[in-house]
Amino acid sequence: MSDINCVTLTGRLTRDAELKYTQNGGAIVRFSIAVNRSKRNADGSWADEASYFDCVYFGKGAESVNSYLSRGRQVAVSGELRQSRWEQDGQTRSRVEVFVNNLSLLSQGGSKPQDGDGNGGSYQRPASPMRENQNSYTKPQSQNRMQPQSQMAPMSVGPEDFQDDDIPF
Repeated sequence: MSDINCVTLTGRLTRDAELKYTQNGGAIVRFSIAVNRSKRNADGSWADEASYFDCVYFGKGAESVNSYLSRGRQVAVSGELRQSRWEQDGQTRSRVEVFVNNLSLLSQGGSKPQDGDGNGGSYQRPASPMRENQNSYTKPQSQNRMQPQSQMAPMSVGPEDFQDDDIPF
């Protein structure tokens, strides 16, 4: 049984997104969002407290939405958490990032243009068959009985394994 790693956040960009390309020409967009929550102070009053999350978005979808990801823009992201670990100056360091699968533009907080309908937009990397049907059953063409997907050939799918041609935009 595999564990669940799914996160959905709504917040505002703390800086303009940064677009880079891999050696193979794949687009990578990095940005950070601030997510506010209300917190009760010792005196009983309420105050907003921000948490900051680094996000990484891959592929043609990331490349096309980059021009809309400016500081102050409100977005909703969903994806999975990934932890990186490394050693620097003899100390072990780590960082947790949100690897974005779906990004929706919610408001035009930044100075860059919004898409034509004025209501924001949604950009989504197609779900892999493994993630989409993790616990589902498929019907083999040669047989009439149901067969669990776990008996099929395993697939390794993640942001680093995607093909640009798989993304419809």
